[in-house]
Amino acid sequence: MTRIDAHQHYWQLDRSDYAWMQPQHAAIRRDFLPADLAPLLAAAGVHGTILVQADATARETDFLLEIARTTPSVLGVVGWVDFTAADAVAEVERRAGQAKLRGLRPMLEFIDDPDWILQPAFDPVFRAMIHCGLSFDALVHPPHLPALDVLARRYPDLPMVIDHGAKPKLAAWRNDVSALRAWEQDMRRMARHPQVWCKLSGLLTEAGSHWQAEDLLPAMRILLELFGPSRLLWGSDWPVMTLAGNYDHWLALSERALAGLGVEEKGLVFGQNARGCYRI
Repeated sequence: MTRIDAHQHYWQLDRSDYAWMQPQHAAIRRDFLPADLAPLLAAAGVHGTILVQADATARETDFLLEIARTTPSVLGVVGWVDFTAADAVAEVERRAGQAKLRGLRPMLEFIDDPDWILQPAFDPVFRAMIHCGLSFDALVHPPHLPALDVLARRYPDLPMVIDHGAKPKLAAWRNDVSALRAWEQDMRRMARHPQVWCKLSGLLTEAGSHWQAEDLLPAMRILLELFGPSRLLWGSDWPVMTLAGNYDHWLALSERALAGLGVEEKGLVFGQNARGCYRI
């Protein structure tokens, strides 16, 4: 089985301000570069990665594409474009021509209005993404899912990837089954769209540093049920996930959640789906 980590980050603090890093992120407020991840990939038998933006700047996307150019393990890059800019369509077209650029990700989780992405002014941007063969990574929380459902109905030809299972609040939901069920119903609606994929990633951080397997496995199994082995992509969210555990923890837990799958189905989740979704 060829394993691909469909969601990881590199950053260098002098490249951007990474304003999302707050005091609770102190442990990861340092540079993380390919040499830091390489031994973890080798130990886990991961052959390549999808490198995802972590700051809303063109400068950071340039930085990631340069890393991809010189790092064979980076198979594709999900970058950032300012959807509100007057030249947004031209920028999408320019980025689409850059080697290894495979998708774009506005950082919706940091935008207060959950319906922000539905602005009619963004229609030409989405049309350009479809024309250029780019995917749309959705960095969202559960309250964003209704708008995402509208977006998926509006653009059935746009490949959409829900990052981190829409970040279910696993730590807060330990004693609130109703909230978990509401998230499940919203994700069920998203899964009905055949162009929508979902990443099995980021959940360790959502469960918190004192997580137990029982905090995560129900949500992981729900995602597998909804999207099936053909539209679920395994990723680590390294190095953010190191706030709650390590690479081996997440890989072992993922293997446990997917234990009921056959070898070919596991191969889809752990690698082939990333190749298909990001056109590797």
